[in-house]
Amino acid sequence: MFEDFIDAFRNFSRAKTRTFLSLLGVIIGVASVIIITSLGESSTRKIRDEFGSTGLDLVSISSGFMRRSRNAVQLSFDEQFRSDLFGAVKNIRKVWFKNSASFTVSYGETSVSSSATAVEPGYLDVCGLSLDYGSYFTVTDDVFGAQKMVIGSEVASALFPDGDAVGKGVVAVSGDVPFSFRVVGVLKEQAGGMESSTTGIYVPRGFYSKKIKPNPAAETVVVQAEDKKFCSSIAEDVESFCTDRSGTEGSVYVFSMQSMIDQMSSVMGALSLMLSGIAAISLLVGGIGIMNIMIVTVTERRQEIGIRKALGASPLAICRQFLVESACITLLGGILGIAIGIAISLAIEYVVPDLQFAIDFPACAVSFAFSVLVGVFFGLSPARRASKLDPVDALA
Repeated sequence: MFEDFIDAFRNFSRAKTRTFLSLLGVIIGVASVIIITSLGESSTRKIRDEFGSTGLDLVSISSGFMRRSRNAVQLSFDEQFRSDLFGAVKNIRKVWFKNSASFTVSYGETSVSSSATAVEPGYLDVCGLSLDYGSYFTVTDDVFGAQKMVIGSEVASALFPDGDAVGKGVVAVSGDVPFSFRVVGVLKEQAGGMESSTTGIYVPRGFYSKKIKPNPAAETVVVQAEDKKFCSSIAEDVESFCTDRSGTEGSVYVFSMQSMIDQMSSVMGALSLMLSGIAAISLLVGGIGIMNIMIVTVTERRQEIGIRKALGASPLAICRQFLVESACITLLGGILGIAIGIAISLAIEYVVPDLQFAIDFPACAVSFAFSVLVGVFFGLSPARRASKLDPVDALA
């Protein structure tokens, strides 16, 4: 078989143009598959990077569209709801409440308008929001309703262009009522997450319940899963729990970043698979071209086949010789196709800098193996035809 490989490449060198045309279909097919799968993998990684790696174990619950029903009950996100949710849904580590209010924060002559979020102690840390400097709220701040504030990086830059925002006093106006706050922390800018690290303004929920709206029910409930792999099941269980509790569907809107990322990755994977299948058609077309070339080759080399059989070569040896030659074409085409596909993918990354280059190595292996199988499949018929030639007729 090693001699068959050597003979195959010698025959390629004698007919360079024919060999190149035979390789072209395989190269285009393999390169197309590599480019499509690489772009799909790169897009998936970009999506994951934009969402970030924090907050993937969180499931958000907010009021949804309440359909009219005789037995419908308006849900209230109160302490009883928190307790019942813990008992009804598995794999929950903790349940957080939060509310929002419109704030206009001023320092000197500079003011920033944004939506402020009233959160419970520890929530910002769970969301993965890191501090650039300063500190988070404490349990004591929440209990006494301390007028303290943690702000995002862009808010800090707007209000305090010279830096050092911690310890500074600001005035926040909510509903025409001014409140004085002391900035205790500035968040570090980071990608993704359920909460904003740039434009966010965060105050203790204890302050909200004492000064803004006494004893409020939460507007949004955030469930922390024991592990991000449970997010999908928790989202489904929470929706079922709220449907049973309210007596109607659509009473809540459940959102999970991990579930959304998984769905988007699944869609991108299905799209890449479909496009790869379309690109693989060119491999089949290339295989038909190889079959045609091999039939011509067998016809041209009838005298060689006749001499080999007259000297004692078995039909199996003749079949193997042409089968190896056909496989070598697709083997070489597969290697060149992978190299060209990677090169074009790198060129696309250079043109689109925001797209992170990534190679789907399993796709490379599958496309390479498929190209070799195409060569074997389409080369089998010409090889068997050569093996069945009668030496007398071939030499004649």
